[in-house]
Amino acid sequence: MAYIGQNLDRFSNVEKLDAITPATSTGAGPYNLTKGGVAFTPSSADTMVVSIDGVIQYGNFTVSGSTITFSAALADANTCDFIYHMGTGLLSTPVDNSVSTVKIVDSNVTTAKIANDAVTTVKIPNDAITNAKIANESITINGSAVALGGSVTIGETKPTISAVSPTVIENTQTSITITGTNFVNGANVEAVATNGAIVQADTVTFNSATSISAAFTIATDGTYFLRIENPDGNAVRSSNALLTVSDAPAWTTSAGSLGSNSAGTSVSYTVAATGATSFSKVSGTFPGGVTINNSGVISGTESGATAETTYSFTIRATDAEGQTADRAFSITITVGINNSGGFN
Repeated sequence: MAYIGQNLDRFSNVEKLDAITPATSTGAGPYNLTKGGVAFTPSSADTMVVSIDGVIQYGNFTVSGSTITFSAALADANTCDFIYHMGTGLLSTPVDNSVSTVKIVDSNVTTAKIANDAVTTVKIPNDAITNAKIANESITINGSAVALGGSVTIGETKPTISAVSPTVIENTQTSITITGTNFVNGANVEAVATNGAIVQADTVTFNSATSISAAFTIATDGTYFLRIENPDGNAVRSSNALLTVSDAPAWTTSAGSLGSNSAGTSVSYTVAATGATSFSKVSGTFPGGVTINNSGVISGTESGATAETTYSFTIRATDAEGQTADRAFSITITVGINNSGGFN
């Protein structure tokens, strides 16, 4: 029996709905179910208590959404006494695991119902969040908006190397000038051999953001990459071995006179220098008819001398790297006594 002093509609597990108005034109239904004029959706027909003309209806109606349909037609003369929906509101907190996903209307869980930090990574399956589910679909890095899946250069200003001069040096300390971009005062400069050996520059001079001078003493001949590292750690290594370390040609023929020849005779001398691949006269004069070839052979038939003459000249030896060494030589051409008298 009802609790004394309380009507049935005041129990917290009972919802009293608005009575329907039977109508001959509507017949068996469907009739709209409302509470306070607002559509009401019962959980099932079994939770409904409906009284028509003082008779409780059971098993003779169905519900669909917020409507009810009877198995027999109603008429204008019929009266709906009341409609109750049973089983709601009694439990203020559902028992664990009692609410399934089908009981939650789509979109009914809003952000206001989710406590801050309540959703952890273990509750989100891998790859469950797509770009379309993230507001604005971008993130901001160093003040720049970056679309998800995109890229951005983050605060890096790396130096670059474009050229070096000279490109060939000897083993003694030699200064080279490196040109490029984004050089910074205090940069470190290295020569890196093709076998990985590293030689630090003896001194580094910052000329500008596009020019650095570095003095190297490199004992081992070979080709070297150049590497520059700014104080902030940004660095570059040349893509090619830009610097060659090689001994200049070394003369093995002593300077000075190569010898003397009589006028009109054949001249032939050979000069030599270690590492040289070619020879040439860079100053002075050969005897007439005499030339030098790439192998260092000075030859020809003298012509034109009318008096004893010493011809002085400078020969340059050049190696495969373009390094040179000069040496001064001379050849003397002698002429016999003209109009000599006879002796009896």
